[in-house]
Amino acid sequence: MALGPRLDLRQSQSLVMTPQLQQAIKLLALSNLELEAYLAEALEGNPLLDAAPADREGEGEGEGEGDDTNEDAPATGEASDPDLSLASDAGTDLDVDFAEERFHHDSASDSVGLSGGDGEGIDFDSFAAGEETLHEHLLAQVGERFSGVEAMVAEQLVALIDEAGYLRADLSDLAQRLGVPLALVEAVLAGVQGFAPSGVGARDLAECIAIQAREADRYDPAMACMIAHLDLVAKGAFPQLKRICGVDDEDLADMIRELRGYDPKPGLRFGGAAAQAVVPDLFVRRTAEGWVVEVNGSTLPRLLVNRRYHAELARGAAAKSRAWLSEQLAGANWLVRALDQRQRTIVKVASEIVKQQEGFFLHGVAQMRPLTLRQVAEAIGMHESTVSRVTSNKYLSCARGLFELKYFFSSGIAATDGDGAVSAEAVKSRIRALIDAEEAGAILSDETIAQKLAAEGHAVARRTVVKYREAMGYGSSVQRRRQKALAG
Repeated sequence: MALGPRLDLRQSQSLVMTPQLQQAIKLLALSNLELEAYLAEALEGNPLLDAAPADREGEGEGEGEGDDTNEDAPATGEASDPDLSLASDAGTDLDVDFAEERFHHDSASDSVGLSGGDGEGIDFDSFAAGEETLHEHLLAQVGERFSGVEAMVAEQLVALIDEAGYLRADLSDLAQRLGVPLALVEAVLAGVQGFAPSGVGARDLAECIAIQAREADRYDPAMACMIAHLDLVAKGAFPQLKRICGVDDEDLADMIRELRGYDPKPGLRFGGAAAQAVVPDLFVRRTAEGWVVEVNGSTLPRLLVNRRYHAELARGAAAKSRAWLSEQLAGANWLVRALDQRQRTIVKVASEIVKQQEGFFLHGVAQMRPLTLRQVAEAIGMHESTVSRVTSNKYLSCARGLFELKYFFSSGIAATDGDGAVSAEAVKSRIRALIDAEEAGAILSDETIAQKLAAEGHAVARRTVVKYREAMGYGSSVQRRRQKALAG
């Protein structure tokens, strides 16, 4: 057989992810606030996209015939369970009837009779004054007490104080960097440690407590000795403390009571960055008709495709311009369809979660069932990765509070009788209840907790109890016994 170049024609099939498909997958993983930023960028970049005003619900001069936009809410009937009705019918005005049970009012204007000129509800956050930070508070005192080189050194020290009020710096390095004597830095630090709040500028916990004790005029030799042995206080070694400090039981109890009154993190009294409230992506309510799942549309602009503007621009335009306009129109239509599909998918997944975890929504975390992404994916006929993207960075608001969708997925703990299983979150809740109910003279060991859980029907090993207890921030039985002793 002769060797040589030749041309062959072959047919094959392969999966190719188009840029639009990749973008649609990306949209699924975005939270409502992230999607709002994405849509703002899209509105700026595509002249054929418009945001519908608050008082227009699908009718306006920018909307053309046959436009498949404006479906900003998922249609009814996505869930297979008739009790899981979806509360967003396309084309329905959500703000017409406050007494209607089918919809959850998702913005301030739905429940408050006052609103701004743009139709949105009152923004109560806008009334909040900016809270003074710790650094601002300290810098104001620097100007009152220092001047010249000392003020410069004090400002550098303040900049190195963390949010808890502790100085995180080496004085020798700072003195060398600023080109000033170490004695000057130490003297300025002593002045900074006299600032309010008391205890600020300390380099460790003992120094922080000592500063507060001096200001309270309680830094006597016995208290100084106790502050120097805070490790013994933490261990609850009271006989050893009495011997070292040279005090009796009554004096030791008074000293410990006073020690507990000092603030170990004085800087936390002042605010830092403004806290960002979590905005729910979904609302879940129980009505006479069953469970209602609704997407929170209050944070998202409602997109319209301005076909009239497209027609005006296309008249008399050059071939290149018409091609560009067609591309923009296709992109706008695709984005609106992708948003509609995103909301339908989110509601479909959330409805199945509510169906699977109905015990939680009715009775609380004790009735939570083990649930995996695969179970939800198989129930709704989607891929497991799609369910994972839908449940990422999204929050659900219900009568029991605000929960991340990932919260409802947890491993199962087998029952002792072999009948069914319970969610790990339910077991954690029971462990928390047992520890919180402890009395000073009856601290439960991990083995005892495991035995109590087994008696209640949960086959939990001691090492699992330890893992869950540490994850919830509880110390060992010895540590909890010391804490109870100190509290007493």
